[in-house]
Amino acid sequence: MGPRHSLKFALLSLIIHTAFAIPSLSSLEDGQAFPLVPNRYIIEVDQSSGLLSSKISDGSFHKRVYSELQSRAIEFKVAKEYDVPDLFVGSVLELQTAEDAAALAAMPGIKAIRPVQFVERPTTMKNIVAPDVNDPSLPPDLQSTHVLTGVDKVHAQGITGKGIKIGIIDTGIDYTHPALGGGFGDGFKVVGGYDLVGDNYNGDCATSSLPHISVCSRPGSGTNTPVPDELPLDQCSAIPQGHGTHVAGIIGANPGSNPFNISGVAYEATLTAYRVFGCTGVVTDDVLVDALLMGVRDGNDILTLSIAGPSGWSETTSSVVASRIASSGTVVTIAAGNQGEYGSWYASTPGGGKDIINVASSDNTFIPLRTATVHGADHDPILYYDILPINITEPLPIYATSNTSYACGRLPEDAPNLSGTLVVLKAGSCAVNTKVNNLKAKGADLAFVYGDAFGPLTYFVEDFTAIAIQAIDGDFLVREFEAGTSITISFPQSGGIEQFPLEAGGLISYFTSYGPTNDFLFKPSVAAPGGNIVSTWPMPLGEYALASGTSMATPFVAGSAALLLAAKGKSADVATGMMTLLETTAKPLASNHSEDDPLQTLTQQGAGLINVFDAMRTTTSVSPAELVINDTAYFRGEHIITVRNQGASEKVYQLTHVPAGTAITVRSGSILVADGPVPLTKDFASVSFSCGSSLTVGSGQTQTFTATFTPPADIDQTTFPVYSGFIQLTDEEEQLHVAYLGLAATLYDKKVMDDTDFLGLQFPLLVKDSDEIDVPTNFTFDNATSDFPQVWTRLAFGTRTLRIDLVDVDTDIEPTIARRGLDIRINLELKPLLTFPGHHDGGTFDQLKTVGPIVEFPFMPRQTSDLLSGNAVSIYPFNSPTFANGTRIPNGSYRLLVRALKVTGDPTKAEDYESWLSPIVGIYPGN
Repeated sequence: MGPRHSLKFALLSLIIHTAFAIPSLSSLEDGQAFPLVPNRYIIEVDQSSGLLSSKISDGSFHKRVYSELQSRAIEFKVAKEYDVPDLFVGSVLELQTAEDAAALAAMPGIKAIRPVQFVERPTTMKNIVAPDVNDPSLPPDLQSTHVLTGVDKVHAQGITGKGIKIGIIDTGIDYTHPALGGGFGDGFKVVGGYDLVGDNYNGDCATSSLPHISVCSRPGSGTNTPVPDELPLDQCSAIPQGHGTHVAGIIGANPGSNPFNISGVAYEATLTAYRVFGCTGVVTDDVLVDALLMGVRDGNDILTLSIAGPSGWSETTSSVVASRIASSGTVVTIAAGNQGEYGSWYASTPGGGKDIINVASSDNTFIPLRTATVHGADHDPILYYDILPINITEPLPIYATSNTSYACGRLPEDAPNLSGTLVVLKAGSCAVNTKVNNLKAKGADLAFVYGDAFGPLTYFVEDFTAIAIQAIDGDFLVREFEAGTSITISFPQSGGIEQFPLEAGGLISYFTSYGPTNDFLFKPSVAAPGGNIVSTWPMPLGEYALASGTSMATPFVAGSAALLLAAKGKSADVATGMMTLLETTAKPLASNHSEDDPLQTLTQQGAGLINVFDAMRTTTSVSPAELVINDTAYFRGEHIITVRNQGASEKVYQLTHVPAGTAITVRSGSILVADGPVPLTKDFASVSFSCGSSLTVGSGQTQTFTATFTPPADIDQTTFPVYSGFIQLTDEEEQLHVAYLGLAATLYDKKVMDDTDFLGLQFPLLVKDSDEIDVPTNFTFDNATSDFPQVWTRLAFGTRTLRIDLVDVDTDIEPTIARRGLDIRINLELKPLLTFPGHHDGGTFDQLKTVGPIVEFPFMPRQTSDLLSGNAVSIYPFNSPTFANGTRIPNGSYRLLVRALKVTGDPTKAEDYESWLSPIVGIYPGN
């Protein structure tokens, strides 16, 4: 059996040896995060503009734009073109300077210009890959997920998604899998699609020759140049792989054709596959835009993306395009992300856009696990954490110990040979990987590991199997072994299945990313089963696997939408109303199984767990499904709710307010966002209804009422508490609800730049060659010796604009974040300022005296405090002595001014930025 793999296997090689270790600055470089491809932009043309509507001989919109660029002496290279008039017309351009981007943005006929961004490849929270599926007595029906959501009842009525076409944008599909039809093209389940990238694509931009480029480097041995082909096959051998195939099985696995007796949510739907990831690495969002538009062109009724990169914003290009597709009549489901551990305000891209069904994960209620039989002592079968039996047919003797330090070091020469022995050991004192390596050196190839946790283990040793068992069983085996009992263990190759109840079953999965977006959109939208899901896996890699993630929940919603389209009829109205239908008929979920605790915050569960059967049979429509109360500065306390009774008789709805836990999103006494699980309180909002406690609506009639909200009182606004809940409508036959979300604080007051100590360092800071600089320093900008400054920042909250300018040494600008020992004042002397790539025209922003702009990053996410996240620090290497427009900076001494726009700040007002001034930087490049 091959090695087991952790999610973080390929994320970072950094190891912190003790809880109090302070890493070197060089080790922190692995935590940098600027997710943008420098000098590469996606432009969108305004099809109604005078420039583009004029008749010129060049023909297309694109040629007209290029002609205008050439007339303005803007150098550019066309990388890609988009031409879907009702959705998106534009190009991907490589420009020479950021100043060119500013000129392009100001040009008539340009609707928007956005930098190309990286999006991380999808991963799952844990995998168990089935090594062999030739067991005639594998688990019975595993579809507890279908029971949880009413899918089983919809199937019972003969509705299985027939006639609906679903496009999966992912790593491809192994369409050779028997449960997925065994082929590709007409007559098969997977009827079409396209590989947009090829095996070797990894999204790496490290080979760019443009200045200031090292911010976008990503590991990998592939190429940033996609090599498309016609077959979107998912059979890469690199780890982790099989993601798209797992997604496809959740939607469309054929019943009766697989040993696990599972079936897809919409198993008679047809599928298309759009492969946007190579065998390793990331993807850029221009490729996602290509796939989205291709999916529309190919006539898909639903597009689903189990892809999520930390953003916090709703305005990346892929989010904007996905939103337009959703609003035009194609259902779009996108994963909420698996960063729940990093707390609130961490919504993902591209799922953060309007009208997109952004999907949270709930845990499955049961998981099918294998049991081992104990011989030589009276004990129940031992449950072990795998979905298929250990492939050993003879009973094994055991060697058992409760010493957590056992095998943390090399075992002594006189230690027993462990070949042919099942080792039972207790977790702790060192990593499982270390113990496994040392056990293998003594001949062992199989271990049961017990401790506080019961779940998949993380290790990377070939030809070794280590599997978790429960602590009660581990303790028993140790006692019997120490007592001298002759114990052997066997592994039934058929039968031996137990449906293990999961403690968190039916709750929101801990890993689901928290919203809302920084611009306060209601995200996630709904939840679906995504924790501990069995589905298909590429044929060469095991055929079936158990995995967890919002990646698994998202196709479940896509399949559910297919059932509803099949039941209600394919139409633009049904498709555009799908999110409202799913949200208003969903089931609110608790924060845990204790009766005293509140419902889970809607910033993680959305409107609740979908119920497809209730959505199909409801005769009431309620809108809107989401109410955004906003923060206290932009408070919207009154909302009109419309109720339509489509039933055959009059209905009387009882109206109730069902609050959820108020999320304390920022740590008390700190500026940093609270890590997940986010603390909840019972400081609820109060709600009143204009119609009293009931509403009567006649058959075929529509009525409205007003809900008036009062935010929770006497709550600490510095913790930026997000209150949420439901307005519930109940009659004799059904129950629906409207979800709401509000902030009992003012977002403008949220500090954006982190100036606290992080791992012993006070940010922001200037760095040279892994050392902090706090005195005047000259630089030659010799890249061979890394003789250039780096600006290191941490964001405590997302910002629309993070910008670096060069200013005079004796500037009188007063930063909002004081550098150690710095005492300077403000001077609003007028001086022209080059702006890029966005506009800051007018206002006090342009009155600040600067020497010139260096770089600007739009729509930046906040940082985490976890070095393993890859987003702990933002590092900008100022490695070319040039301004943003490419001109040489005159030799001399300067300071760097770093500014971040407040969340709801006005970009034209200098006072709406937080700022920091660097120590003196001498710019003296060699000839």
